[in-house]
Amino acid sequence: MQSAASGWGNGLLGVIIFSGSLPATRVAVGGFSALFLTSARAIIAALIGAAVLALLRQAWPERKDFVSLTIVSMGVVAGFPLLTALALQHITSAHSIVFIGLLPLSTAIFAVLRGGERPRPLFWLFAVLGSATVAAFALSNGSTVSVTGDLLMVAAIVLCGLGYAEGAALSRRIGGWQVISWALLLALPLMLPLALLAWPSTWNGVGAPAWIGLAYVSVFSMFVGFIFWYRGLAIGGIARVGQLQQLQPFFGLALAGFLLHEPVAWSMIAAAALVVVCVFFARRYA
Repeated sequence: MQSAASGWGNGLLGVIIFSGSLPATRVAVGGFSALFLTSARAIIAALIGAAVLALLRQAWPERKDFVSLTIVSMGVVAGFPLLTALALQHITSAHSIVFIGLLPLSTAIFAVLRGGERPRPLFWLFAVLGSATVAAFALSNGSTVSVTGDLLMVAAIVLCGLGYAEGAALSRRIGGWQVISWALLLALPLMLPLALLAWPSTWNGVGAPAWIGLAYVSVFSMFVGFIFWYRGLAIGGIARVGQLQQLQPFFGLALAGFLLHEPVAWSMIAAAALVVVCVFFARRYA
């Protein structure tokens, strides 16, 4: 019971931290290109991870772990940040946040494929119902929908689910913060030339909000949030605790509405509420 409570507690903290990612990214892409933002946040987080690894004198991962760390890097260090940054050039953060409702299903699928978990059939029923609700919301917006933005978000969710499941499985052996730290360092040789390639020609047009957004996604979204998230998934079960991600639309929509003054339609709130109901039952049968 204590392990389950610890898993849910850590997972919830991770979700709360991640809830600010898309609004912060939306602000940051107002001053930086998507490619520079993706590489810069990874470089900053990698420097933090390297400092912590050195300070605590962590041993190098085993050779067999590098395949998993590469998958984590592709999923959560490069893939998800870049694709969401590109998507947010076409859609609002409030609209993109609802796609997070697809993340638990994506994570659960990869929990089976990569983590060896076997949820019961009723779990899949409610997980699919929640995802179908998200898809219906996206399709119901008519002309306000950007097909490009929506497809980019779907691709981001697939890669992120893979990175979550792979990282959580590896965290059971080497620890959550170690996984994200090594994954960030593994991506560093790629991110450094990308940052130089996308280096802004001038910094004059970059305002304070963009810098704050970059700082948030670098420190919290790319590093601190994963410490709690991977620990929660590893302790409480990837498919089970992963359903907490369904709460992110509530937190994210609130942030988008209050901080960015973006319109939050009643359909967004209704979709998020219905998804959470599905998650409640999915968690019960996980």
